[in-house]
Amino acid sequence: MKEIEKSNVIRERLVRARQHPLAAYMDLTVGESGFGYFVLYELITSLLGPMPGALGFLLRRWFYPRLLKSCGRGLILGRNVVLRHPRNVVLGDNVTIDDYCVIDGRGAGREGIVFGDNVIINRNCMILAKAGPIVVGNRTSLGSNSSIVSMDRVELGEAVLTAGGCCLSAGSYRFDDVQTAIMDQPVYAKGPIVIGAKSWLGTGVIVLDGVTVGEGAVIGAASLVNKAIPDGGIAFGIPAKVRQIRGGTPSVEGAAAAKTAQGAGD
Repeated sequence: MKEIEKSNVIRERLVRARQHPLAAYMDLTVGESGFGYFVLYELITSLLGPMPGALGFLLRRWFYPRLLKSCGRGLILGRNVVLRHPRNVVLGDNVTIDDYCVIDGRGAGREGIVFGDNVIINRNCMILAKAGPIVVGNRTSLGSNSSIVSMDRVELGEAVLTAGGCCLSAGSYRFDDVQTAIMDQPVYAKGPIVIGAKSWLGTGVIVLDGVTVGEGAVIGAASLVNKAIPDGGIAFGIPAKVRQIRGGTPSVEGAAAAKTAQGAGD
C-alpha cells in the first residue's frame, strides 16, 4: 500500500494560490518550465484553444506540439482541450483528442502521460496524473465522459475499447480517525490499475486501484471491478464477478445471472 504526498492535492494548491496567485497558477499549468515557456503556453492555449473551424484545427496541429514533451505526426486536437504540465505528456502518431478534454500531467513523474499511436480520447474525458504515470497503448479508445485518475500508475494495453462514462480511479482516503474530516486524513493507493490488451469495458464501468483486468476480458456495463479479472474473463455486476471465460462454458451462477439480465430486458 502506497501513501500519497498530499502537497500536490488541489485543495493544498488552492491555499497557496491565494497567497501567491501568479506563482500558483504557473505551478498548476506548466510547473517549473520557466517564464518564457509559460508565456508561450498562455499565447497558444488562449488564442488557439477555443478557435473554431478548419483554421483552429490546423493551427492547433502546428503549434500545440511545441508545448509537449514529444508528439508524433497527425495530431487531431479538438477545441478547448486543457493541457496542464504538457511537458509531461508524450503523444504518438495519429492521436486524436476531442473537444473539452483535460490532460493533466502534474504528478506523472518522469514517465509522464504517454499515448501510443492511433489513440482516440473522445469528448469531455479527464485524464489526471495526480501521483503516478498514465500509459495508454496503441489503438486504444477512451469513451466520452470517461476519467482516469492515477494515484500510483494506470496502464491500458493495446487496442483496449472503453465505452462512455468509464472511471479508472486509483487512490482512496483513510477514515480511521472519526474526529477528523476524511479530506484531511492520509491518502493511499493499493497499487496500479492495469487493463489488458484487447479488452472491452462497457458503459459506466468503474475500476478501482490495485486491480488488473486481463487481456481480452469483457466487463459489462455499470460494473464495479474491485478484484482481478483473468484473461478472457466475461464479468459483470456490483462487484463484478467472472461469469464465463471467452470461448468456454459459463458457470451455473453466470448462466443464471445472464438469464435474469436477459429477462429483465424483455
